[in-house]
Amino acid sequence: MNVEGLVATGLIGISLGAQYALLALGFTLIFGILGVVNFAHGGFYVLGGYIAYASMTHLGAPYPVAVVIAALGTAGLGYVFERFVLERLVDDHLATLMLTLGLYLMMSSGILVVFGPESPSFEFPIAGVLRGGGFYLPIQNLIVLAVCIVAIVTLYWLVYHTDFGRALRALADDRAVAAAQGLRPKLLFPLAFALATGLAGLTGALVTPILSLAPHIGDPVLATSFLIVILGGLGSVGGATVAAFIVGLIEAYSAVYLGGSKGALALFTLVLLMLVIRPSGLFGREARGA
Repeated sequence: MNVEGLVATGLIGISLGAQYALLALGFTLIFGILGVVNFAHGGFYVLGGYIAYASMTHLGAPYPVAVVIAALGTAGLGYVFERFVLERLVDDHLATLMLTLGLYLMMSSGILVVFGPESPSFEFPIAGVLRGGGFYLPIQNLIVLAVCIVAIVTLYWLVYHTDFGRALRALADDRAVAAAQGLRPKLLFPLAFALATGLAGLTGALVTPILSLAPHIGDPVLATSFLIVILGGLGSVGGATVAAFIVGLIEAYSAVYLGGSKGALALFTLVLLMLVIRPSGLFGREARGA
């Protein structure tokens, strides 16, 4: 175990953490603002990857444009779903669970019908390894890390430094009081849902060329997002971000030094200990009924 290996693994873990942060932030935004556990979140990740793949393969779009199309496409679908389906039953938590799960199954089945069960040949357009000072990092991971960091910073600016973000936080704190002050949940909720699903689609378009793209890869993505949100604290944007980087680092180091199965065990043990010691999570607040 040398210093170079430790640092290189840490860089990979930070890159994973940034990817997980984008996923978890979208998941926790939907829960914190709408009170909805979005079981379709992994599906939007997969859909983002396939939209980017189709944009490059069938439309001839360059990869950066394909990523933007994927983010906008998943955001648009999220907006329509919340506005015309979810909004009608947004306060019925069991109904929203079933609706989002049904949407995920529809997306998975639709992707399977259109693209088939086999993984398409979808590769990141830039390859190679950046070396220096005895350290190394795959260039594609560095690019994904940079884009994720920009997206995370932009999201924080949007949530904490704009009228839109202040309105969303007001609705999350007390919907009745916020509505009495003139805020319109039926206008803001679809936008919040679109923002969250757009983040999932963006992550899918960035990450699936590096890892893999297949119709049912949304299941582990949903599980990881849910685990991170629990660890960070339900509804906490800061908690989800910190927890995502913790999970990314644990996953990277455990994969290198412990092996995949032992790494998963270490991660779930950490979450179990967190629930015992601090049930609300790292930065959690009292959870809304869901």
